[in-house]
Amino acid sequence: METSAILVKAGQLLLSLSILVVLHELGHFIPAKLFKTKVEKFYLFFDPWFSLFKFRKGDTEYGVGWLPLGGYVKIAGMIDESMDKEQMNRPPEPWEFRSKPAWQRLIIMIGGVTVNIVLGFLIYTMILWHWGEKTLPLQNVKYGIYTDSIGHSIGLKDGDMIVSVDGKVPEDFWDVTGDVILDEAKTIQVKRDGQMVDLHIKDGFVGSTIRKKAPIAGVRVPAVMDTIMTEKEGLTAGHKAGLKLGDTVIAINGTEVKYFHEMAKLLVKDSGRTIDLTVKRGADTITLHPTLPKTGQLGVNTFSDRHLDYVTKRYTFGEAIPAGFTKAISTLVGYVQQLRLIFVSKEVKASESLGGFMAIGNLFPSVWDWQSFWTLTALLSIILAFMNILPIPALDGGHVLFLIYEMITGRKPSEKFMEYAQIVGMVLLFSLLLYANGLDIWRWLTGK
Repeated sequence: METSAILVKAGQLLLSLSILVVLHELGHFIPAKLFKTKVEKFYLFFDPWFSLFKFRKGDTEYGVGWLPLGGYVKIAGMIDESMDKEQMNRPPEPWEFRSKPAWQRLIIMIGGVTVNIVLGFLIYTMILWHWGEKTLPLQNVKYGIYTDSIGHSIGLKDGDMIVSVDGKVPEDFWDVTGDVILDEAKTIQVKRDGQMVDLHIKDGFVGSTIRKKAPIAGVRVPAVMDTIMTEKEGLTAGHKAGLKLGDTVIAINGTEVKYFHEMAKLLVKDSGRTIDLTVKRGADTITLHPTLPKTGQLGVNTFSDRHLDYVTKRYTFGEAIPAGFTKAISTLVGYVQQLRLIFVSKEVKASESLGGFMAIGNLFPSVWDWQSFWTLTALLSIILAFMNILPIPALDGGHVLFLIYEMITGRKPSEKFMEYAQIVGMVLLFSLLLYANGLDIWRWLTGK
């Protein structure tokens, strides 16, 4: 990947996380202030040993740390990641967290999760209002699908028209893979040569698909050249050979080509060689002789948007509000289903599905695109909310669990118990963090 693309991905990830962390911590900060609880620190990113920037206003120190793994607010009289034992050994002060009624402490603790849920909903609402919702109905995949060995293993063939999954019709073609994996579908219905065919999904298919990290089928589009990169942009074989916009590739070294994916496969086989590229240009048929780089790429593209009938549903602001709420809920449900697969399904290994910051960064496009940026930020906001509400010590959900216990029983867990629980939770979280990011590094080193 080019350096510029890496920097763009990293920049989008850093901005997205900064927005999410600051707003999450504001969710704790604002109710704490409303209940007259002293907040000693408000930090974006962590600041062990030193911070990049800080200033004090009132009782609170605001700053930016150097370790971009999250952020925090340090609330006086609360056992948190700061592990400030000295403060906890002193008698409670009226402005401390531990002196407040349980219901106030509960509101302070769920504030961050609440903000992330609301933020995800608001972002989805604004996306739908501004850009609408673009889908590719299954019936509009007019050239059929193409697939590889994974799809072939359950009987899919190039040219099939996918009709439904377990008898249900996905709203968008690109939802098919997710529906198969998350719902652990048993059948796919396709139209082949005018006949309906039922394909049965065999055991182990979900695991194989997740390991592949690609859709089970792609969309076939004609091999018409819509984009030809120039020498300045890098991939120059097609440009140098004289390819022009609108050219249709019909053969490579005498082998007939109709669709773009067929062309791409043949090019990879001849990487590093000079090939005979037969194209149709208007009424003429000509042969070009490009020399392919080792990547086997001509530096060309065909935009499926021009060959397929995408549908964009537009929303008024009033319509976007319930649609945004539905989108946020479906995103949360989908994420929970993914976690369930990791921990329950025998076909899926955690090491194949978990990822750290490199994996998250690679979700962002290599060019700055605001629609993609906000869509991924909404997704990450929903994920952050769910992960934080899990009843694990050191997370918001752990504190909430102990507060609910206190409200039901009337007994507050001892500060020593809370201290040990915080330590256990922090060890678990940092171990998971190291494991996930270690997997990223291992995949990068091994290319897997």
